[in-house]
Amino acid sequence: MAQILSGKDVSEEIRGQIQAEISSIQESCPAFKPGLAIVQKLKNAALVGVDARHVQLSNTATQQDIVQAVERLNADPTVHGIIVQLPLDTSSPVDTHLVTNTIKPEKDVDGLHQENAGKLARGDMADCIVPCTPRGCFELIKKSGIEVAGKRAVVIGRSKIVGAPMSNLLTWNHATVTVCHSKTANLPDVVREADILVVAIGRPRFVQKDWVKPGAVVIDCGINSIPEDSDSDNEDASRKSGKRLVGDVDYEGVCEVAGWITPVPGGVGPMTVAMLLKNTLDQAKQALNVAKASSSWKLSPLQLALKSPVPSDIDIAQAQTPKMISLLAGELNLLPEEVDLFGKLKAKVSLKVLERLGTQPDGKYVVVTGITPTPLGEGKSTTTIGLTQALGAHVGKNVFACVRQPSQGPTFGIKGGAAGGGYSQVIPMEEFNLHLTGDIHAITAANNLLAAQLDARMFHEATQTDEALYKRLVPSSKGKREFAKIQLRRLKKLGIEKLNPDELTEEEVKAFVRLDIDQETITWQRVMDTNDRFLRSITIGQGPQEKGKTRVCQFDITVASEIMAILALTTSLQDMRERLGNMVIASSKAGVPVTADDLGVSGALTVLMKDAIRPNLMQTLEGTPVFVHAGPFANIAHGNSSILADKIALKLVGKDGFVVTEAGFGADIGMEKFFNIKCRYSGLVPNAVVLVATIRALKMHGGGPTVVAGVPLPKAYTEENLELLEKGFSNLGKQIENANKFGVPVVVAVNGFATDTKSEKELVQRLARENGAFDAIICNHWAEGGKGATDLARAVDRACQETSNFKFLYDIELPIEDKIEIIAKEIYGADGIELSPEAKEQIARYKKQGFNDLPICMAKTHLSLSHDPTLKGRPTGFTLPIREARASIGAGFIYPLVGTMSTMPGLPTRPCFYDIDIDPDTEEIVGLS
Repeated sequence: MAQILSGKDVSEEIRGQIQAEISSIQESCPAFKPGLAIVQKLKNAALVGVDARHVQLSNTATQQDIVQAVERLNADPTVHGIIVQLPLDTSSPVDTHLVTNTIKPEKDVDGLHQENAGKLARGDMADCIVPCTPRGCFELIKKSGIEVAGKRAVVIGRSKIVGAPMSNLLTWNHATVTVCHSKTANLPDVVREADILVVAIGRPRFVQKDWVKPGAVVIDCGINSIPEDSDSDNEDASRKSGKRLVGDVDYEGVCEVAGWITPVPGGVGPMTVAMLLKNTLDQAKQALNVAKASSSWKLSPLQLALKSPVPSDIDIAQAQTPKMISLLAGELNLLPEEVDLFGKLKAKVSLKVLERLGTQPDGKYVVVTGITPTPLGEGKSTTTIGLTQALGAHVGKNVFACVRQPSQGPTFGIKGGAAGGGYSQVIPMEEFNLHLTGDIHAITAANNLLAAQLDARMFHEATQTDEALYKRLVPSSKGKREFAKIQLRRLKKLGIEKLNPDELTEEEVKAFVRLDIDQETITWQRVMDTNDRFLRSITIGQGPQEKGKTRVCQFDITVASEIMAILALTTSLQDMRERLGNMVIASSKAGVPVTADDLGVSGALTVLMKDAIRPNLMQTLEGTPVFVHAGPFANIAHGNSSILADKIALKLVGKDGFVVTEAGFGADIGMEKFFNIKCRYSGLVPNAVVLVATIRALKMHGGGPTVVAGVPLPKAYTEENLELLEKGFSNLGKQIENANKFGVPVVVAVNGFATDTKSEKELVQRLARENGAFDAIICNHWAEGGKGATDLARAVDRACQETSNFKFLYDIELPIEDKIEIIAKEIYGADGIELSPEAKEQIARYKKQGFNDLPICMAKTHLSLSHDPTLKGRPTGFTLPIREARASIGAGFIYPLVGTMSTMPGLPTRPCFYDIDIDPDTEEIVGLS
């Protein structure tokens, strides 16, 4: 009599093993949770799986509906397994082969994708998913104790689901396999040779007792319905709706001769479900291993063909052949669904990377800043890229550069591009400097939509009664009035709990419809990404339709928009939605803040920004990765690239990797804001500061002649002058002191020029080390790329091994004036501050409105530690004048305007665009710098 291979018992044992293995993995990785998604065009289907998600589609769902549902699951990192169960009777035709092969092979836990089937057929057992039923059958065969290798096996049935994969599975486990079907000649004789018999033919009681070799293992995969009154002695046979379930084998007869046999039901069926769970667990473990190995990059650096003299930036950039961005993404272990290509050389990266790598330890976090620069700049961006190339292409570390997207204002104005310079650049530099993926345009559109709504709302309130406004704001549709979702937020702000628009009192209606904006308090301006001095003050509303509702306002440059600051400081799409809604654009005449939510526009702003929130992936000249994201001005806003780019990069590089980000302008501006604003909102702790200096700038701070862009340098800057240099070191010394105030080690990077002498270099290094720098390194990355910054890379690596004693400069709960004064005294070296009457009034208003506990974002000149750009070196004995104090409530900071700071730059006499053009034959851009 045959022994019973109970699939029910074995499957319960396997389920227990699965649960134990999951629990074991969760001890070291609590977030580990295998996810299984079941897509069905059936109702009331049972949930099955580890963390099962039932995607139930109606029976009217089309093939496209099913494919789209599968593709969404393909892109979901929490789903490790997908099965699609389709009914035979469907209201619309469905290509099951197409649907099955839409599932990503690594999520195909049914094992039916053609890629998995092909790998199984050729014996790639370690690299494929075995279909659930054959895998379950094989587990039952092993449970019998029979040695499969060397045995004769017969498989009756050749379906894609059971027969064919079962024969492949037995073959690659070294059995001699014969595949039969109902028309096989002398079938009983063939079956009698089988030590292992697997029957999956779909015909009830097809295999008879006298076909079976005595002692054989018989696996019956059939589940067939026969009438209730059919002859059967099997007491375990199930009954349903007058039907009896039987297998493809004459169970009672075969039991007498077989060594082992599976019952029906309760044999293969439970094993199929168990193997579905096991396949899901296996793929979840594989995904976990991929996440753990994400720090093991396969980066292939690009080689540089160095030339001397160094060609122009654009010639160097166009001479290099960049990697396809899809290739670079693969080298960084980014998944295809996490990368949206914008052409061949740039891409958007999904925020879902943070979910997938949530348990991955962060890498080292390095910020590059500089001394107070000359009008020529001291090479901060070039050093950021050169250091990144050195760490990645020469020292062998995982490294990301995280930099800002340049504004077209400076690109076409006086500064030029911001891709770095020489042999340390981001490429393609044309795309980097021009449009990129349209983030700045999205900010322009969102900002100006809010500005348009602000003026339109004031116009409508001035020309309509309360009742008319209410009817238009909450219109009737098909006889029913409903508040929009965003209007519910305003009701909540007003303390009105009613949800039926018809129940509001006249007083409540008035409070709801009347923002009653005080024009004198409006802070929201229109923006454009062009330097245009003639838009610094304009009059709007002069058209005849505006009925005399004119007012004086202005344009700012786009990168000064609060929306840009929000993009740089946000931590998620939901966070960005809240920040955009919280933006205060004015106050009411009663002194109540008026927000974008009050104007009903914040949801639309988020829609305009939904793609801009994702970082842009590019590369350096040596093929190391770069995130380009956000571009707030440092002398107006906080001057740092996005928190999201930094966070994603820190996860991708892993604990032994590096993220090198840049803070705009000098350490007194960009670095101070990086620490006190960006790190405060991100929660990230920096490991080191790289402080960039040039010998020519130090000489200028020592009293050297004025430096003018486009004019040859005076001899003082091209000849050795140690006295002038030592005197000018005061600025570098102060910036080292500023960095040390935050408890972070400082590495000075002296951006070298051919005219710098050995004595000058050694003097700067000695003074820097004596004044608190961790180290001071001479770099030549402009002329040599990463090779010229390898000493800097190693010094930064050593500095990052030090314990970071990072701390903020001030307590966030101090009064606004006190926080401004701390920055002025501690960072700039001022004796104190002087608030204008307007600034005092504004600060008092912010306090009254509950905005005191925000960090401070000083808007001041970048050309001096003081407010006066002519005061070089380390000025003392001055009082810092605060002209205005504006509030970016959505971004989360107060920004005082120091001295004569403007939020709209102007074009110089000879802008950069004189040299920018395009070759109409090759379509190559020329003249960018």
